[in-house]
Amino acid sequence: MIYEKIDLYKYFNIKRKCGEAGYLNIYAPSAVDGMKPKLRPAMLILAGGGYAFVSQRESEPVALKYLSNGFACFALEYTANTAYPVPLNEACMAMAYIREQAEKYRIDVEHICAIGFSAGGHLAGMLATLTDDEASNALGGKAKLAKPNAVILAYPVVSLNLQTRGQTRKVIASDDESLFGKLSVDKCVNANSAPVYVWHVYEDDIVSVQHSLMLAQAYHKAGVPFEMHIFEKGWHGVSVCSAETENDMGIVQRLKGVAKWFDMSLFWLQMRGFCVVTQG
Repeated sequence: MIYEKIDLYKYFNIKRKCGEAGYLNIYAPSAVDGMKPKLRPAMLILAGGGYAFVSQRESEPVALKYLSNGFACFALEYTANTAYPVPLNEACMAMAYIREQAEKYRIDVEHICAIGFSAGGHLAGMLATLTDDEASNALGGKAKLAKPNAVILAYPVVSLNLQTRGQTRKVIASDDESLFGKLSVDKCVNANSAPVYVWHVYEDDIVSVQHSLMLAQAYHKAGVPFEMHIFEKGWHGVSVCSAETENDMGIVQRLKGVAKWFDMSLFWLQMRGFCVVTQG
């Protein structure tokens, strides 16, 4: 396996402000002796944490799950406790890096997905809908590389007009009401937005399921393909619902229903052409 940590600011020759993160952790399959080369889909992972921190439970465990299913995976350490546009700038840099280095990691540039959880879902949603705004302009002519081919949003924050029990709105918009509409993903969906697979838990009391319902309505109105699943039982922040993300196997058993989101996302991606292709 290829494991690397890339400094995105250094790679793009962009000056880093004091305290900014912007590092990309890479988990990609290595070539196997005696096997024909394979072209793979890629997954950019954007963990949650209310923009106050980057949750490790929604980072490497997610990368390893998709890695084991043939994806080259990239987990972004974006800057926490920093307002827009910094996190979106870094997500755009991550997507552009993946596309520019596609040959190195044997990636199919037409099949690059971004998955985001909670506040990371908000960030992935902005990638899908806001990559033409000034946040991507830091990349200059490379801004066109920043849009994913699809996104997966897990219990996402969608609308900043809806309050959550986390700090998402306070951090990303600095509680500036003039930004609430601009940074509400449902308000930014248009015919050019990336297709989305979104899932939520009805019992989520941190980020209301209303966020995902509003997103689905926006996608339907824009005529952009989407798939949505609402699981009744569970709670916020369940990640991949495994022994790697839970301390108690009893909890893992209770989350067996919600855990189906992962295989369902794989099927959705496969139907969109996100498959490993043997070359030669």
